[in-house]
Amino acid sequence: MCPATSLRTNVLGMAEPSAKAPSLPRKRILIKAAHACLPVVFAGASLLLCIAPASALAQARSDGRRIISGSVPDATLLDSHPQNSAQQTPPAEGSASVAGTVLDVSGGAVSGADVSLMHGDGTQLLAMLSGANGEFNFTKIPAGSYLVMVNAKGFTPFTSAEFAVAVQQDYEVPDVSLSIATANMEVTVRPTDLIAAEQIRAEEKQRLVGVIPNFYTSYVYDAAPLSWKQKFSLAARSAFDPVAFIGVGVGAGIQQATNAYPAYGQGAAGYGKRYAATFLDGRSSDLLTNALFPALLHQDPRYYYRGSGSVKSRIMHAVSSVFVTRSDSGRTVPNSSYFLGDTSAAALSNLYYPKTNRGANLVFTNAAVGLAGRVGMNLFREFLSKRLTTNVSGNGNL
Repeated sequence: MCPATSLRTNVLGMAEPSAKAPSLPRKRILIKAAHACLPVVFAGASLLLCIAPASALAQARSDGRRIISGSVPDATLLDSHPQNSAQQTPPAEGSASVAGTVLDVSGGAVSGADVSLMHGDGTQLLAMLSGANGEFNFTKIPAGSYLVMVNAKGFTPFTSAEFAVAVQQDYEVPDVSLSIATANMEVTVRPTDLIAAEQIRAEEKQRLVGVIPNFYTSYVYDAAPLSWKQKFSLAARSAFDPVAFIGVGVGAGIQQATNAYPAYGQGAAGYGKRYAATFLDGRSSDLLTNALFPALLHQDPRYYYRGSGSVKSRIMHAVSSVFVTRSDSGRTVPNSSYFLGDTSAAALSNLYYPKTNRGANLVFTNAAVGLAGRVGMNLFREFLSKRLTTNVSGNGNL
């Protein structure tokens, strides 16, 4: 506490010391006491200065609010109300959905189908596979125009009509129904003549031990029928093959050695006559039995290899093929072309054989020799020819 002092107030309100003069020691004590109280006075003044501006500022702000409130009594801030805030903010994009179910024409669900959500301009937005029940659902998509495309194995592709989706709309695609895809089969129809020509070219490569022609053995069960031109072409190719001339020479030599048809004589002249007669026998028989009559009667002159079954059944097939054959239409018919051709060739032999050997006996003899040769050839074709033939075409089984 500061010591008490006697003060008086002047006209200006300033405190003045009392007129009563204290004694000197007392004055000193008072001066010291005043000096001791100065720090306390300064501290209190500083505190007042700090408090006063803050209070004045707070008062000013409060007055300012009252002024504004008083000038605009009915104003309301828009962002202070949640409902007003929602009305002023536009809804976000990606709030719509497109769903549907993929079905077949019977109403069954199609799972695992490729479902694509396409923009109206044809660009893809999303893709997914249909679920176990055929369902699909594209979510969080923006508003706009879309179409749905569906592809599934075994079904015709499906494309929906274009549709518009609004904001926050759950759109259901109607009638997503897939029809069974039609099988596209490309069948190439080739003329029978072309097929037969290819088969003939293959048959003309067939040779016993790579040398002797084996053109008339077909190892193809369902070989194409030959045209009349092809029948003549194959007959000529077989009759005038170089190996055929060697065979004629061997046959004439055997006749020469056995002195068959003695009227021909011996020596080179006799061999020449026998060679010419044998050559004409073979060529006339080939052309008549394999070309002329088969073309006229529409019959197939080839032997069809069986290659399977019991030995007895194969023997029967080989022997019966002399008496029956296939028609160009595929039916089994009597082998008239062979018998007429063989008999006609034997009859023609009366023109060049010695007069002493001509007659009905010569005709029947040559016809019988031709028939026996045909049976023997067919047995050879059935049991041995395939093993000995090079370039065998077809599967060889009937």
